[in-house]
Amino acid sequence: MTEGEERREYIIQLLTQTKKPISGTELAKQMKVSRQVIVQDIALLRASNRNILSTNKGYLYDRADEKKVVRRTFFVCHTDEQMAEELFAIVDNGGRLRDVVVEHEIYGQITVDLILENRCDVQDFLDKISKSTARPLSILTNGKHYHTVEADREEIFDRIEQKLRLLGYLQETI
Repeated sequence: MTEGEERREYIIQLLTQTKKPISGTELAKQMKVSRQVIVQDIALLRASNRNILSTNKGYLYDRADEKKVVRRTFFVCHTDEQMAEELFAIVDNGGRLRDVVVEHEIYGQITVDLILENRCDVQDFLDKISKSTARPLSILTNGKHYHTVEADREEIFDRIEQKLRLLGYLQETI
């Protein structure tokens, strides 16, 4: 086994042993390589069908296939100022936000993993946005975007849908 193969196996081992994201910088420090080497390793692991998500907090092994979860996609539209209310509506009603997806007229579908499971995750995400000069991805589509949401039961989606509709964020798909 090559040094790179050993390192990639170690990365998988670390990610499967924890439920918390591990940053590329932390992985690089542990393995005494550059962060860019870790980024390349993650790309190779994903290419070999390893379920690794890249979140704003680091890399995370996706265990969705290991447990019984259901997913639903919600098409929403809101302003930047309404983002907190939208995200809290999802997690407060039992949903786990997997990603945000926009349909860009030139680039096509752009998907970014979020992995927001509770109010604390949402607040950390919102704090990161407030400290950044970057704008949310939905700026590219005038606030229109999709969220893939996971839950343990179908009725959770009904509560989320009802709340998003009440807030005026839920859009009808065409």
